Amino acid sequence: MEWLNYHHLLYFWVTAREGSMARAASQLHVTPATLSVQIRELERFMGHQLFRKSGRGLALTETGESVYRYATDIFATGEEMINAIRGNPTGAPMLFRVGVKDVMPKVVAFKFLQPALEMRDPMRLVCREGDLELLVSELSVHRLDVVLSDTPIDPTYKVRAYSHLLGESAVTLFALPEVAMELRDGFPGSLNQAPFLLPTTGTVLRRSLDQWFAEHNIKPEIRGEFDDAAMLQIAGKSGLGIIAMPTIISNEVRSMYGLEDIAQLPIVERFYALSVERKLKHPAVVAMSKTRGEANG
Repeated sequence: MEWLNYHHLLYFWVTAREGSMARAASQLHVTPATLSVQIRELERFMGHQLFRKSGRGLALTETGESVYRYATDIFATGEEMINAIRGNPTGAPMLFRVGVKDVMPKVVAFKFLQPALEMRDPMRLVCREGDLELLVSELSVHRLDVVLSDTPIDPTYKVRAYSHLLGESAVTLFALPEVAMELRDGFPGSLNQAPFLLPTTGTVLRRSLDQWFAEHNIKPEIRGEFDDAAMLQIAGKSGLGIIAMPTIISNEVRSMYGLEDIAQLPIVERFYALSVERKLKHPAVVAMSKTRGEANG
């Protein structure tokens, strides 16, 4: 019977989690050279390469991803055993690390996260916002459990990840109550030359809105363009212009920003959970996926 060297496995696991030999070496209090030798020993034992270069960091190979999942289970089980023997059941909240694409409305992201936060087992949420490519790279080295996005994974990304549809929504136009009331009459022609606050060019919603404007011969007066949906909503609250938001958060837009709907557009936005797993396994992500359809608007 062959015996696995668990020290080697631990060094591999910490390196995979950190995505960097230098950071892992610092945590383990060894030199990067020592760490590299130990990981090579594990690769020789396994008969497979576990890491590959990815920019300035490291990414897991397909075999490495499999070994990392097993190692995570092994060390979690070991921790549970120690706590049980010592009479100190963990009771610690489950760690749930989420990345949110920067242009995705945070109210929408929270709506999809809510089923996970309402699970019976306690949850500690760590939420990060950023550029999708950066978040996916963090996902690929297991520093995130899931990424929430308004687009599926880009096939040009050099990572092994999967897109799981969480839900979809129509789009509604909102404005201050007096403006909304005025623009409902004669819609959609009433929107011609009306002041708009729009997402920046290149986003999915902006492309859909531009196409809808062109189809209805509407020339909006663009008062502002925003990467951040929260800033766009705040500007809409101040009365600077009309904003377009997913219909599934209509109640939140009304209550939080005091805006009223003008009309619902025949535009569909889709929202995805991006994961390194073809079949979702993290309990929190599974809880989110089970609500698909309930949040659709």
